[in-house]
Amino acid sequence: MTAQIRLPGRAEPLEIPEPGWASSYPPPSSRRVFAAAHVAAVSATEIDWESTLRFREHLWRHGFGVAEAMDTAQRGMGLPWAQARELITLSAARARECGGAIACGAGTDQLTDGESYSISQIIAAYEDQLAVVQPTGAQVILMASRALAASARGPGDYLEVYRALLKQADRPVILHWLGEAFDPALRGYWGSPDFGRAAETVLDLIDQADGRVDGIKLSVLDASQEVALRRRLPPGVRLYTGDDFNYAELIRGDAAGHSDALLGAFAAITAPAAAALRALDAGDAAGYDAAMAPTVPLSRMIFEPPTYYYKVGVAFLAWLNGLQPHFAMLDGLHRHRPAGHLIKAFELAAGARALVSPALAVDRMTEFLGTSA
Repeated sequence: MTAQIRLPGRAEPLEIPEPGWASSYPPPSSRRVFAAAHVAAVSATEIDWESTLRFREHLWRHGFGVAEAMDTAQRGMGLPWAQARELITLSAARARECGGAIACGAGTDQLTDGESYSISQIIAAYEDQLAVVQPTGAQVILMASRALAASARGPGDYLEVYRALLKQADRPVILHWLGEAFDPALRGYWGSPDFGRAAETVLDLIDQADGRVDGIKLSVLDASQEVALRRRLPPGVRLYTGDDFNYAELIRGDAAGHSDALLGAFAAITAPAAAALRALDAGDAAGYDAAMAPTVPLSRMIFEPPTYYYKVGVAFLAWLNGLQPHFAMLDGLHRHRPAGHLIKAFELAAGARALVSPALAVDRMTEFLGTSA
């Protein structure tokens, strides 16, 4: 049944059809995919744990692994390490109960931003977080470190840190290369602002890793750079796209290969993306394109500059879809996107069939318009 709503700036009501997706999907067999999940909040300081964990169950039900306690969960933007630690523990326990795949971010965010640290202090901070993640059974994602970016004198310091950490890994890890669009403090990560030079450092690390690297999550919003790096990775090492602008083509791939995925966008476009991946498993490229292509304009809108506020759109879609009772974020982050941005995101979500319950979405959008007028 089609729902309708009148939106500012539109002459005619927007019609929102039933999306038509299944309520669950198996994990895809042709791609390995993680959705980076956000944190539902009650207030600027209080986490809604019930909704937060229920959202992860929603992702597992649609076949995605959960990438936990990443930047999507506001690491470094409202979620301190003490809460991230609790989030990792609770989510990993729920993953064991549900049989869902989970990988968790281990970083250095217990260190204060803006200060300089020795390499040994940075390694020790990472080790403290590894000691939390590994006993849960979750795969480790070695998150990009602001402290390392601020303190490293060149590529050699990056190699020293990551070599030390890889020696302690109890299973292959996922490396994390987050571009400055997502976090300006990470400019020049891997020892150079030049992508090619930074990529050489990454490749050196992987070549020396003795099989301890499962893959690298790359978020630089440049499809050509991603493909170039992917083609140079050793056999068996995955490129997990974190490109929320170009993921559709990168996951689809071509005769030369494809990217796997670790995306915040999947938390906003869960059902159509799951249907698209199911079609890809069946060899139905046209079905993949039909489901995935309409999600791209929505994702590009959510991740538009300043890109590091993309978490607002993820939380907004979760609220519209009934996956949390309040549109609230830690540190009041939901106030950092204007109403016009969210209205446009609603329109694009309707076009992408990412509003799983049109009637509920209309009710909540009507409520939002009433409070934002």
